[in-house]
Parts: sequence; C-alpha cells; structure tokens
Amino acid sequence: MSSPKGLVRLPNMIEVFAIMFGFIAIMFVSISLLELPIQLALFASWFLIMGLGLKLKLSYENMQEGLIKGIHNGMEAVLVLTTVGALIGTWIAGGIVPSIIYYGLSVMNPQIFLFAAFIICSLTSLATGTSFGTVGTAGVAMMGIGHSFGIPLPLVAGAVISGAYVGDKMSPLSDTTVMTASLCKVDLIDHIRSMMWVSGPAVIIASILFITVGFFYISDTADTTQAAAAMQALESHFTITPWLLLPAVVVIILLTRRLPAIPVITLGAVLGSTCAWLVQDMSPVDAIQTAYYGNAMQSDEAFLNTLLNRGGIESMLGVVALILFALGLGGLMERVGILQAISQGFLSWANNPGRLTLSTMLGGFFGNFFGGAAYVSLITASTITEKNYDKQGIDRRVLSRNAEAGGTITTPMVPWTDGGVFMAATLGVSTLSYLPFLWYHMLVLVIAIFYGYANIAIWRTTPTNEENIADSHQNAIASQQ
Repeated sequence: MSSPKGLVRLPNMIEVFAIMFGFIAIMFVSISLLELPIQLALFASWFLIMGLGLKLKLSYENMQEGLIKGIHNGMEAVLVLTTVGALIGTWIAGGIVPSIIYYGLSVMNPQIFLFAAFIICSLTSLATGTSFGTVGTAGVAMMGIGHSFGIPLPLVAGAVISGAYVGDKMSPLSDTTVMTASLCKVDLIDHIRSMMWVSGPAVIIASILFITVGFFYISDTADTTQAAAAMQALESHFTITPWLLLPAVVVIILLTRRLPAIPVITLGAVLGSTCAWLVQDMSPVDAIQTAYYGNAMQSDEAFLNTLLNRGGIESMLGVVALILFALGLGGLMERVGILQAISQGFLSWANNPGRLTLSTMLGGFFGNFFGGAAYVSLITASTITEKNYDKQGIDRRVLSRNAEAGGTITTPMVPWTDGGVFMAATLGVSTLSYLPFLWYHMLVLVIAIFYGYANIAIWRTTPTNEENIADSHQNAIASQQ
C-alpha cells in the first residue's frame, strides 16, 4: 500500500499507539475533567495529528489540504443534517410528531409496553431520521410512562434507544446513513437495502425479546393514567388527526423512489410549516420561523415543554460543528497515514469475509472510542478497510452495511461519545446501566458477524489487481508533476 501524497513513510505502530494515547488523554481531560465541549477536544486533536505529520516531513499546506478534503467529502451529510433540523422543528410545530406520539400512546398496553416503546421509537426515528430527536421527544414520554408502570428505567431506556437507532441506522433522512453511503461510494437506497438483511432480523428478534420480558415484568392491571395524561396534554396543545401522518408518508415514499434527499426533506419541512399554519393556527411567519428556531411553546405540563420545545436549523449548529471537526480529523488521519498504517495491519489478517467484517466493526468502534462521535467512527470503519473489500472482490454494499453496524450502532455504547452522553443525560440513566438492554444493537453486531463468517449476503465483484493499483498510483503521481 502506497503512502499518501507527500508522505515519506507511513507511521509505525509505536507512533500510531502514541497518537491513540494522546487522543485518549485529550478526550478524557477535556470532557471528563474540564467538562469542555467535545468539539474543542476534536479541534485540539487536529494539532496532535499535525505534530506527527511534521515529524513525517509533511508540510502544513499538505495536511491542511487533507483536512479540507476530509470535510469536503462529508459536506452532503452536513447539508442533510441542516435540512433535517428544519424538518424536526416544523414537524413538531405542525403537529406531525405529536400525532405520531399520540397514536402510539393510544395503543399502549402495560404488558406490551416495552415492545410498543421500541416500535414507537423505531417509527419516529424512521420518520425523522434522528436518534437524538426521537429520544428527546417520544423517548422522554416513554420513560415517564414506563416509570408509572414500575418498569426498571434502564430496561425502558434500552427499548427507547434500540428503537431510536433503527431509524438512525436505516432512515434515508438520517445523517449517518447518508454519510456512510457517501463515504463508501454506495447509492443511498442500495445501502439501505443492504442493511435490511441485518436490521430486519434484528428488529424481529428484539421485538420478541421485549414482548417476552414485558409479560414477566408488568402486570396487566398496571396504572395507565400517565399515558392518558400525556394524550390529554397533547390534545390540549395540538390538533391531532391521522391526516397529519401524511407528510411523513410522503417524504418516505419520495426518498425510497431515489429522489434527491435535500429537496425532499426541504419539501417535508414546507409541509410541516403548512400544517403549523393551516392546522395548528400559527401565523404564516411563525410557522416558517420554526424551520430555523424550532418549536417554542409554553405549557403548564413541564414534560410537554421538555418533549416538544426543540428542532430547527439553529439546534443543529453545534452538531454541524462537531461533524466538521470530526471530518477534518478523519482527513488528517488519512493524510498523515494513520488509517493506512492500521489498514496494513488488518490486511494480512482479514483474509476472508468473516474477518473482514470483524475488522470493519473494530475500525468503527476504534473511531467511537477515540473520536467520541459516530461521524469519526464511520470514517475509520470505511477508510481502514475499504481497499481490503476491493482486493477480495466484495461489493462495497457489504462495506457500508458493516461500517454502519460498527460505527453508528456502537456510538451509544461508549459513555463519552456524543451519543452516549446525550442518551444518558436525556433519559437520566447511565450508559453502563442501559448497555445490557441495547438488544437491537447487540443483535445487529452478532448477525453481521455471523453473515460474514457464514458467507450470507456477501455480494461479489471483480477483485482488484494489486499491480494495477500500483500502476494507477504511479500514473497519478506522474500526472501531478
């Protein structure tokens, strides 16, 4: 494997481990001790990697070029995330998200509550494409209802987060889904279809587990007043009607027909603002403003204020900054040769689909553990192992599926990632407490690894020729001189 442009040699493993140790130190000191935003920790890590680049005789201009290239490669995800922020704000103000929650609560039964919480959060995240938005809306409601049923909160949190990540991983509205397809150079819908091979069985098995456990933990005479109070509060502040579910149906249908994501999501936001104006009796200007500022309401019900005062482009600006720093970090790691050095270590070992799958997932976990964000993990999972898939003649749809499993799915499992911190803070349950109940997450990991070793849904392409790769690389260098 050739060194990146301008690099005299790849870093050795001692240097790679030194960077890992330094990165852990920066993350621990910044987040745990100083309680600084993760964005600042990632920004500081840029200069740690640049220090190694200078040692390897890379110029600052060369490293900056790699950094900018890394950010450029993920800009589609940034644009999608921005439009998703507008979508969430308008869908809450327009009564679309409240209607989803309302009709989910209307079919609630104590003994099937865990299953219902899992399904409601799955549908909400599929409709919005965001695990954070789902947990912050439907998830908070499920925690309150579950508490009224006397169910252990870590178990409820497991059902909520499991459901939330169904959409985060599968929805065409999800920034991580779009980013993974982009990084792996796979069509978005083809990527989602590939993930269905793993997520479909995982959803079914997780549903059976939540139903089974529900019958052991919950009495059929449990108190349901909390669910009734939630529905009554929603009705008092929003016009609830099944017709408000149509915008979600329209957006999902248009996206599954392979229409461009950004215009479709923007159309969804327009529909949400229209519903806020025509159905919820907001003024036209206020309805439009919810696309940027999100929903704002004053209610005597504190849980409603917590649930539904969110969304908007403004709410995504901190996440956008996080993505930019994470993408820049990935670009630097690639330009300095850290990812290539790790990839070479995997190359001789990952010589079959099973090991290749496992190496991709380890790469994703590596990104979450050291990068603290799904965006970093998706970069490491895809970049570290992508050439190995080409060399073995395995379709990149398998790469994107495994990268999503190792990257997105493991994010809430690490306490200091953005996902882990958000889930614990929003639901009031520590990461290590809810971790044993992330059954959907665990099933996705197990099924994906099983598929790799059993050679199931491992589609083949023409293996790349190593000599052709070297010739192409030399030709590219010659053309730049």
